[in-house]
Amino acid sequence: MLAQSLFDLWHGFAIALEPHNLMWVFFGVLVGNLIGVLPGMGALSAMSILLPLTYAMHAVPAVLMLAGIFYGSQYGGAIGAILLNLPCHPPHAVTCLDGYPMTRQGRGGAALGITMIASFVAASFGIVVMVFASPALVRIAFKFGPAELFSIMLLGLIVGGTMSRGAPLKGIAMVLVGLLVGMVGTDVNTGTMRFTFGFIDLADGVQLVALALGLFGVTEFLRNVNCMDAVGSGMKVSLRDMRPSGAELRQAAGPIARGTLIGTLFGAMPGTGPTITTFIAYALEKRIARQPGRFGQGAIEGVASPEAASHSKTQVDFIPTMSLGIPGDAVMALILGALLIQGIQPGPQLIVQHADLFWGLIASFWIGNVLLIVLNVPLIGLWVRMLRVPYRLLFPAALFFIAVGVYSTNNSLFEVLEVLVFGLVGAVFVLLEFPVAPILLGYVLGPMVEENFRRAMVLSQGDPAIFVERPISCAFVSLCALLIVVQLGFWLRRLIGRRRSRDVGMERRAFEGK
Repeated sequence: MLAQSLFDLWHGFAIALEPHNLMWVFFGVLVGNLIGVLPGMGALSAMSILLPLTYAMHAVPAVLMLAGIFYGSQYGGAIGAILLNLPCHPPHAVTCLDGYPMTRQGRGGAALGITMIASFVAASFGIVVMVFASPALVRIAFKFGPAELFSIMLLGLIVGGTMSRGAPLKGIAMVLVGLLVGMVGTDVNTGTMRFTFGFIDLADGVQLVALALGLFGVTEFLRNVNCMDAVGSGMKVSLRDMRPSGAELRQAAGPIARGTLIGTLFGAMPGTGPTITTFIAYALEKRIARQPGRFGQGAIEGVASPEAASHSKTQVDFIPTMSLGIPGDAVMALILGALLIQGIQPGPQLIVQHADLFWGLIASFWIGNVLLIVLNVPLIGLWVRMLRVPYRLLFPAALFFIAVGVYSTNNSLFEVLEVLVFGLVGAVFVLLEFPVAPILLGYVLGPMVEENFRRAMVLSQGDPAIFVERPISCAFVSLCALLIVVQLGFWLRRLIGRRRSRDVGMERRAFEGK
């Protein structure tokens, strides 16, 4: 089997390195990288605009181009998150938490260097998994039914709510806000309008791009509206700055490895998007850190682990999409649609019936990631120049790109208004010291949690015991219960400590009064 996989991979490189296929890979990576950097744009927008182009293309170059846009925008989105605090793709919302503080500390180059290393290592590992473990991962994926998917997403919601800075209760509250936002729209089972308040534009729900850019892009603008300096005024970043120090590499090595494994695990699970992957990777690093207070202040682990998880997830995500026809997020759903347009039915037989497409796609991942390094190393000066633009010029331009990007998605001015509303709401939450990142997690997972819960209850004829009777589901439910107990223990210990300090203070004041 090993020899056959290596032979198939060699055949895939022969397909991907054909001049016209290589041209489309380069075009996709270049467009994805540029679109990912631009505030307000993202992979979904670029792929939606270029999707009509695939109608006149052969299946192999069409899918290679769309895939190149996808993982090219992943790295480009990390650049925007680190340098400008603008996550053009929702998974990069976690990267903002520590990447942007590193930029403000003059360590933006190191953050970009670690991101490049993490992306290449994680993507390479994900590709190896695709090559040698696709059959086994497909068998594992078949074991995840509605009960298992509900349990793991519930775990993601609980972990995501407690990973933010500040009180875990505030994080849980923001997850609930995200769940409520995710409920807006038409119920797919009954056709009932929920929380639309009479606005027909909300029939399809709140748009993910509008929510993400409102909570982060517009909120950041409102926080710095009176600043007149540049984001990185007085800071110099060169190619040499992109080389992390030995200490930074040692700090990032473990998080890169753990993030890669988390991304690979979640990539093999159908129906799980990349957002939950980055949240859980960040939460794990914060939980095991000796100094968790560093996170949110510019901890390099908070950049390395989520980025590694995102890129390994991006590669492995193609396994359930192409082998089972189950997309992990909207971008993978669009690639699934491109396959159907070409008359290719995703499923277990795709690897055999369309070997050129499958193995050519895998080989193009390696080629594309090498192209990303070649492109981004000389272009670092361009990204740094963006930092030297004063706020009074940079943020109005960013708002313009945000508005254009959101409007171009569905040609709707109402969605531009959504961005403004969520920007104002996000500014209020930030002023009250509530974390806004968990809102995205609740929004993304909420509909999937509800859908899989309903399916599980239908299959069990209303018996909730299905969540503990199935071994995989029971394991995740047990982890949820354990995490809640641990959080309650921390909360009780803090409460007891506060009462003791208050009693000591009262005794001291009473003694001084005597």
